[in-house]
Amino acid sequence: MTRKFLSLAMVSTALITSSAYAEDVTLTIESWRNDDLTLWQEKIIPAFEASHPGIKVKFTPSAPTEYNAVLNSKLDAGSAGDLITCRPFDASLALFDAGHLVDLADMEAMSNFSDVAKSAWQSDDGSASFCVPMASVIHGFIYNKDAFNELGLSVPATEEEFFAVLEKIKEDGNYIPMAMGTNDQWEAATMGYNNIGPNYWKGEEGRNALIKGEQKLTDPQWVAPYETLAKWGPYLGDGYEAQTYPDSQNLFTLGRAAVYPAGSWEISGFNAQADFEMGAFKAPVQSAGDTCYISDHTDIGIGMNAATEHPEAAKTFLAWVASPEFASIFGNALPGFFPLSKTPVELEDPLAKEFVGWREECESTIRSTYQILSRGTPNLENETWGASVAAIKGAETPEALGKKLQDGLATWYEPHK
Repeated sequence: MTRKFLSLAMVSTALITSSAYAEDVTLTIESWRNDDLTLWQEKIIPAFEASHPGIKVKFTPSAPTEYNAVLNSKLDAGSAGDLITCRPFDASLALFDAGHLVDLADMEAMSNFSDVAKSAWQSDDGSASFCVPMASVIHGFIYNKDAFNELGLSVPATEEEFFAVLEKIKEDGNYIPMAMGTNDQWEAATMGYNNIGPNYWKGEEGRNALIKGEQKLTDPQWVAPYETLAKWGPYLGDGYEAQTYPDSQNLFTLGRAAVYPAGSWEISGFNAQADFEMGAFKAPVQSAGDTCYISDHTDIGIGMNAATEHPEAAKTFLAWVASPEFASIFGNALPGFFPLSKTPVELEDPLAKEFVGWREECESTIRSTYQILSRGTPNLENETWGASVAAIKGAETPEALGKKLQDGLATWYEPHK
C-alpha cells in the first residue's frame, strides 16, 4: 500500500513538473540597448528558443539615459524582469549589494571567462560574480569615407593632423566636421573625455594611480584632455548645444557630417542607416610614435533578478549566454560589441574588425570613472559629463574643471582626502 502510494506520488510529481514545463516560461530582459531590439527579436532570441523549447524570451529595453532610474524603480516595485542587463562595475555592484542580483560564481559556465572579463561584475574581493560577461566596446572615431575622398583627406594619426582635417572640412563647408551635441551630456564624457583621455594618462597606469590616490584630477595628464575638448566646439556645427544623441546619429548617417566621435556600439545602427562607406580611426596621439591607448571597455553583462519566479529557466538562459554559440551569434549580430568569452570569435563586419584590430596596436584600458570612483557623492562619472560639456562650450577653464572634480572626489574618497 505504501509502495503504491509512493508510486502515485512520484507520478503526480512528474505530471506537475512536466505540466510546468509544458506551459512556456517567459523570461523578460531589462536593458538600456533599445537600438538592439530588432536584432534580439530576429536573431538572438530565435537561436535560444530553437534549442530550448519551453522557454520564451522577451527583450524590453528602456532609453539609455533613463535605464538606471527605470530599473531601480521596477526593482523596488517588484516589477522588474527576470534578467537584468548589467552595466559594468559600480552601478551593478550596487544592485548586487542591495540584494537585487544573484551570485552566479558557482555556475560552471562562468569558467568560460577570464578574470579580467569577470572583474567588471564582481565584488571587490572577487568572491561573488553577479553578471555573465557579454561584451566590451571600443572607443574611437567613425568617418565618412566618401567625404574624406571627396576632400582629399587622410586619416589622422596625431592631434595636429586631426585638427587639420577638421579645419579643412569646415573650410569646405559641405559637411559638419564632427557630429556630436552636448544636450544629453554623457556623449561629451564618453565619446570625448574618455575617448581621447587615455593617451594622456597612459591608460591603466593613470587610471589605477588615480584610484590609489597617487595621481589627482588636477594633474596635467587629467586636465589636458579638457584643453583638447575645448578646441572641439567650432567643429561641432551650429546649435550643437541643443543637439541630442539621436540628432547626432542622424546627422552622420544622413551624410551631413564627416566625422562621428564614437563607440563601436554604433556600428549596427550605422550599417543599417548610412548609404556611404565608413571607416574608423583611433584617438590620435599627441606626437607621432607615441604609444596609443584605447578605451576597450567591459561594457555589458547580464544577471538574474533575485526576485524572479523562474530561477532555473533564467540560469539556463545565462548558461547559454556564456556559451561559444552565443558569443558567435552576438559578436556578429551586434558588430561592435566584442564578446568576452575565452572562445575566439571570427568577426564578419569590416568596421568591427577595424576597431578590434587596434588591440594589436595599442594598450587597452577602461573608462576612468567606472570603477570605485563614482560610488560617492558627488558622483565622479556624472560630474565628468558636466565638466566635459563645460570644456567644449568654454564655460570654465580646464584647470578649474579639474579642481572642481578633485575637490568633489576628496570630500568622500579616502585616498584623495
